[in-house]
Amino acid sequence: MSPTRIIHKLRIMQQLALRWRAQGLRIAVVPTMGALHDGHVALLRAARRKADKVIATIFVNPSQFGPREDFAAYPRPFAADARRCAEAGVDVIFAPAPAAMYPPDFSTWINEEALTQYLCGARRPGHFRGVCTVVAKLLNITQPHLALFGQKDAQQALIIQRMVRDLNMPVRIVVHPIVREPSGLAMSSRNQYLTADEKGRAAGIARNLRQVWAWHAQGLTLAAIRAKLRALLRREVSPQIDYVSIVDEGTLRAVRTPHKRQKLLIAVALFVGRARLIDNLRLTW
Repeated sequence: MSPTRIIHKLRIMQQLALRWRAQGLRIAVVPTMGALHDGHVALLRAARRKADKVIATIFVNPSQFGPREDFAAYPRPFAADARRCAEAGVDVIFAPAPAAMYPPDFSTWINEEALTQYLCGARRPGHFRGVCTVVAKLLNITQPHLALFGQKDAQQALIIQRMVRDLNMPVRIVVHPIVREPSGLAMSSRNQYLTADEKGRAAGIARNLRQVWAWHAQGLTLAAIRAKLRALLRREVSPQIDYVSIVDEGTLRAVRTPHKRQKLLIAVALFVGRARLIDNLRLTW
């Protein structure tokens, strides 16, 4: 296998991708903001199995951070990320400069206006406008047949799927299952912010989420499940809860009286120390 190539210029990346497509090669892209962990590596390896050429994008996207969020502090260990990409068999790392992605007179944005009304979209105004815009740009530049995202960011994956469908983009979005640490904590670049004690408490997020299956088997109502989960998270993990929501998996609308076989998403967001952590669990009622 050839060494992993690093490309910074948009035009060079796009020309290479178009050449690959002309040769009949199947391209997969894994968009990331760097600070790669084993969850990212699982996506890269899945991409390697599905495609002839694999592109990892590394770009800390300023347009998806709010004014009081952690853009400046977000980890950027590029050399370590490049090594992980090479070990996973990535053909190209595309790492553009912010000024190239967003020139001074940039003025075109993509808004998805239904799914963004809920969960993180309701609490982080403008976040998903930045996500949709940068992902659309990355897909245009890398010209993939497949793009892989993680189930931990379930709302993001659903929004990207909707954007691709609505804008007739010729790419298939593949959603990979959540990858967890041995403790059960969902892997995230923001886990680096946690102290050892905070990381131990954060492991309770997944443990408490798993209780939902037992409560459902016991016949508890959704309202009771949500209340018990919220109380457990406050007591065992953190009192700083952003949301505990039970929503329809396809629309993200809150569900109070589910119908039989309805597919639900139990989604949580909370602060542990200075890290805002999200996780979710799928449940068929």
